[in-house]
Amino acid sequence: MNLDEIVGQIQPLDQAAMDAARERQNQLTKPTGSLGRLEELSIQLAGIQRKPLPSIKDKSVIVMAGDHGVVAEGVSAYPQEVTPQMVLNFLNGGAAINVLARHAGARVVVVDVGVANDIPSANVNLIRRRVGSGTMNLAQGPAMRREQAEESIQSGIEVALAEISKGAGILGTGDMGIGNTTPSAAIACALLKVSAEKIAGRGTGVGDEGLKRKIAVIKKSLQVNRPDTNDGIDVLAKVGGFEIGGLAGVMIGAASRNTPVMVDGYISTAAALIAVSLAPECRQYLISAHCSQEKGHELMLQWLGLKPLLELDMRLGEGTGAVLGISMAEAACKVLSEMATFGEAGVRNKE
Repeated sequence: MNLDEIVGQIQPLDQAAMDAARERQNQLTKPTGSLGRLEELSIQLAGIQRKPLPSIKDKSVIVMAGDHGVVAEGVSAYPQEVTPQMVLNFLNGGAAINVLARHAGARVVVVDVGVANDIPSANVNLIRRRVGSGTMNLAQGPAMRREQAEESIQSGIEVALAEISKGAGILGTGDMGIGNTTPSAAIACALLKVSAEKIAGRGTGVGDEGLKRKIAVIKKSLQVNRPDTNDGIDVLAKVGGFEIGGLAGVMIGAASRNTPVMVDGYISTAAALIAVSLAPECRQYLISAHCSQEKGHELMLQWLGLKPLLELDMRLGEGTGAVLGISMAEAACKVLSEMATFGEAGVRNKE
């Protein structure tokens, strides 16, 4: 099924289910609105799942991994060989995402969508959807061909649909790719029409000179490639990354199946910019897990109209914020369905 067909299947949220959830929230044994964002989240989830009492049971975080030619410009504090090393760490269960996913009761799905160096084939749990061996250097020309951008999105759609077919009721997004804050910032600069100085941050921890170099690279990439901001695929192809396209596909695919997506941090939010530019209706299916320390993330969330659930000064990626957000989503559903109403508890409501 092609992208246009999938996008055409995305429906508005179910207003009747949301109204019923809101009415029940107002009857629960608490002052109206006193659980704040948990109440809002439960109502959104009711609309997404199209039922007044939503539930979060089977949970999956999809971690897309890809490399970036722009690391040749010195934009990262870490070398590119860290990408496959961390992918192996994910597969072996030793990374932060594994710990937090176990805590949240979510499975970690690792997808090689374009790691530059080969990952040993003995790892049967690795999903291989390689679009290429890393992107090209976006400071010198397009990061990828348009067909590769389309393929990365399609890969994400197919992985999302496969997880949903296994029972996943919510998907979290995660990333791995040394240098990927640079294409993420370039995407944001293009679509938000703001300067690199307002968007670019220190990523993996570059110093002052590294940050200046990174800002210059982002500016150069936009000048060299001139992405068409009315065409999300062109933006992705010119200044994006394979894992960013994959995550955009996850979001679009999930929305087409009435499944919520917990969006992680900076990289995942850049993917959300692409997803929403291609499928505006999918925005209603997105939940921002947290606002990261990375500069520009707040502006990106504002453009999307998303309010983050958490603010923990995190900037790791991997889906770490997403699985914490999934725990919040599960809590929101349980409050709505398990808490007693005033009538059930025999508690007097307000006058």
